Amino acid sequence: MTEGNFVDYVKMHVSSGNGGKGSVHLHREKFITKGGPDGGDGGRGGHVILRGNSNLWTLLHLKFKRHVRAGHGEHGSKSRSSGADGEDVYMDVPLGTVVRDTETNEILFEITEDGEERIVAEGGKGGLGNWHFKSSTNQTPRYAQPGLPLEEKFITLELKVLADVGLVGFPNAGKSTLLSVVTSAKPKIADYEFTTLKPNLGIVKYRDFQTFIMADIPGIIEGAAEGKGLGYYFLRHIERNSILLFMIPADAPDIKKQYDILLDELRRYNPEMLDKDRLIAISKSDMLDDELKAEMKAELDQTLPIPYLFISSVAQQGLTELKDALWKMLN
Repeated sequence: MTEGNFVDYVKMHVSSGNGGKGSVHLHREKFITKGGPDGGDGGRGGHVILRGNSNLWTLLHLKFKRHVRAGHGEHGSKSRSSGADGEDVYMDVPLGTVVRDTETNEILFEITEDGEERIVAEGGKGGLGNWHFKSSTNQTPRYAQPGLPLEEKFITLELKVLADVGLVGFPNAGKSTLLSVVTSAKPKIADYEFTTLKPNLGIVKYRDFQTFIMADIPGIIEGAAEGKGLGYYFLRHIERNSILLFMIPADAPDIKKQYDILLDELRRYNPEMLDKDRLIAISKSDMLDDELKAEMKAELDQTLPIPYLFISSVAQQGLTELKDALWKMLN
């Protein structure tokens, strides 16, 4: 998926359908002069329904849908004929879509399962026809219920990527390069910061035809939780990952310090992120000779609180061990 095709934020106006009016009709037929009331009920207005679809990865197909309207219910008619229900409108969304009320910013619901259906704007109920109101004291009611009005609102759809492993690191730590090597994804790779502006997803093929999903998320900088850099615009994508793989380059001045900064940004954004399993991959380690690696290892064993691995995406070093470690953590 190219970067421009990844859409994770859409605003739109949704409106359900009006309920149909109940009918005021008195039965008339040859030889039956006073047949009594027989007005039918109005049909229900159409709903606007969101439906989870596991084959979608992005909200791109909804990017230019600014207004969504369901059909109106039809009015009731004679012989107790009910009006037809308004046509429902279904919108398929990827799993991990959060639906907010744009005006209040309140989260209405989240869609996390394939085939899950949630009504975002409910159609108006149809009115009852006059035959419902007949009684021993009122045998020819000349009134019926109007249908209930439609519901309309402005909603915001936000996608939180559902991936097994999320890559976390500073800009230029080698996240996109790793994704391009272990999956068939083709993220943009260049030697400058913030090359990645949108999350990229790739499927990692493991042994025996097993797979897991890896997400490359734009680089975090200090202050991201307050909105610096690309800020919390993409930090939400890390919320749904099972494992956080911290990528720190081997030429970083202080590996432990970089890890602490990254962890602190996640904690300030959402403390629940610290409950996830974590692993550190020290990237670009093909620059290290054996002696330097042994020195670093001795130091890191003392300072790093979680397991770590040396890898090099370019030289294809340590990638099998990395996949093994991630698979073991996932299962």
